[in-house]
Formats: sequence, structure tokens, C-alpha cells
Amino acid sequence: MGALVPWTAMTRVRKEMDRMFDRLFESGWAEAPALGEWEPKTDVSETKDTVVVKAEIPGIDPKEIEVSMREGYLTIKGEKKEEKEEKDERRHRVERPYGAFVRAIMLPAPVDASKTTATFKNGVITVTLPKTAEAKGTTIPVKAA
Repeated sequence: MGALVPWTAMTRVRKEMDRMFDRLFESGWAEAPALGEWEPKTDVSETKDTVVVKAEIPGIDPKEIEVSMREGYLTIKGEKKEEKEEKDERRHRVERPYGAFVRAIMLPAPVDASKTTATFKNGVITVTLPKTAEAKGTTIPVKAA
């Protein structure tokens, strides 16, 4: 039976990998499926006090962007109008996305939607969401007895 001992290590490795994958998919970073014709590239970051979402939406008027919160999801949507083509124009390459877009992102922590701000600069929308007091947590000092 001594020959089977090395396989016990493989069982531990498999269980640890299973736990890692479970944590990955339960981490709250799941996103809603694409609802528009395209999705803006997005970064989500977190500090002790805020969650910050940045999305690239070049070539759109900020007045055409709608930002909303519902059930722990931040949703950014709008429409990027296609530039009119000339009657005798022949396109060789079209890579820039046009049309309706929606990006719904599950937030990693509870936030105070009433204090959320959104700014738009150089084609990037930045949404700053302050965390709720519960999400920030509390540090409890340890006293010597």
C-alpha cells in the first residue's frame, strides 16, 4: 500500500483547485450577459471606501449615457451613432463599434447609490460609488487583559 501514498497529495491538490474555482465563480464579479450590440471595455477597482468603475466610450456625447443602479448591479448604457458615409465612399476597414451598448456589472460590495458620482473625460466614464458603512467594516481594537 505504500505505492498509493503519493496519490494522496494529488487528491489534496485537486480539492484545493476545486476550492479555488468555487471562489472564483462566487466572488461577485459575475456580469450580466451582453444586452446591446457592443460592450465598452471596463475596469472595476475597489478601495476601503469606494468602488470605481471606468468604461471606455469614445465618440459619444456624455448626455447620451445613462447610468443606473439596481439590485447590486451598475448599468451603463447608451448608443453610439454611426458616422454618415459618403455616397461614393468605399470602406476598407470598419473596426470601431457603433449602435446600442449596455454594460451591467455586479458590484463587489454594497454601495450608497445616493452618493454615487459619474464623470466623463477623454472618452472614459468614471463612476465612483461610495461603500456603505457595513461594507467598510469595523476594526475592533484588542486590549491586553
